[in-house]
Amino acid sequence: MTTIDATPRTAADDYATVRNSVGAYRIDAPLVRLTGDDRLSLLDTLLTKSADFVEPDTVREALALGDDGTPFAILLHCEVGEDSWLIPRTGVTAEEIRAHLEGAEVPPGVTVEVEPEGRGAVAFEGPAAWAVAAGFVDFDISGLPLHAVTEATVPGAPDAVAHMARVGSTGEYGYLLLSDAPEAAHEAVSAAVAEQGGNEVGRDGLDRVRAEAGMAQCAEGFPGLTVDRADLSWMVDWGRLGDFRGSNGLERPTTEGTRLTALVSPAGGRFAAGTAVRAAGETVGTVLWQAPSADRDEELVYALLDAPFWVPGLDLAAVDERGDERPLATVTLPRVVARSLTTRIS
Repeated sequence: MTTIDATPRTAADDYATVRNSVGAYRIDAPLVRLTGDDRLSLLDTLLTKSADFVEPDTVREALALGDDGTPFAILLHCEVGEDSWLIPRTGVTAEEIRAHLEGAEVPPGVTVEVEPEGRGAVAFEGPAAWAVAAGFVDFDISGLPLHAVTEATVPGAPDAVAHMARVGSTGEYGYLLLSDAPEAAHEAVSAAVAEQGGNEVGRDGLDRVRAEAGMAQCAEGFPGLTVDRADLSWMVDWGRLGDFRGSNGLERPTTEGTRLTALVSPAGGRFAAGTAVRAAGETVGTVLWQAPSADRDEELVYALLDAPFWVPGLDLAAVDERGDERPLATVTLPRVVARSLTTRIS
């Protein structure tokens, strides 16, 4: 059996793995399971998207808000058989989830479990991820569409109950394996990834790929941002204002104000959070976060920019941590054309 290479790896190594083959990683976020016939009614009040038309055995991204209308977490909502699962994309603890759920009107017969015992998930993404996924199902993997969930088997654990969702966070092919045998599932995924020339990947390389795909919030969360400023208005069903938690605190998106924006700079510069971004010497925004250095050609920075400077194609500047002024340019996302777009599932 091929095994994962244990040689110490850099963020650039992990970045290249996800971009060129397949990288595996454990889901370390706290899982939430909801059971009961009226569980979707509860989710309707907790998420910014309606659950009215959610199909069985599907997965979608959803946003949960605090009472003041600011983002609490981006979640994967998976319908798996008779259960609903919520899997945080953004950093949130089990204690924070429990606190967030306190006071929710849970319908009779509905049960909510945070970190249910014995359940876990592992994910794998990259242009060769489909070949790994093929080993966990008994049908042609090309027949599993994006955002679908199917029953799966776990090699080495014949009695395991497992489901696989075709979903990712990097712009490459992605799959998530949820099971009641998480250690066996992790070992099986690791072995299958190694067979495809892949490896387990760490947080820095993964965060860089996600940031290039427009998922910077996976690493940084929402540092005091509103839904509009975080550029997450697309995740809100604006026709349901008043029907879900935090919706009374929402303001509709506008073309004015400030917005989270991706910028690139030549490789080698590091910008501290809070650094001013300037246009012709005038401050037009503030650096919030810089993605890990993993692409040899450029650095990727996220900043909160004033209108109209968050449009792509503008030349700006900022002073790096060494005191040197370096150029920045606003860009569109995704930043990289994923190899999965030209890799056929077969």
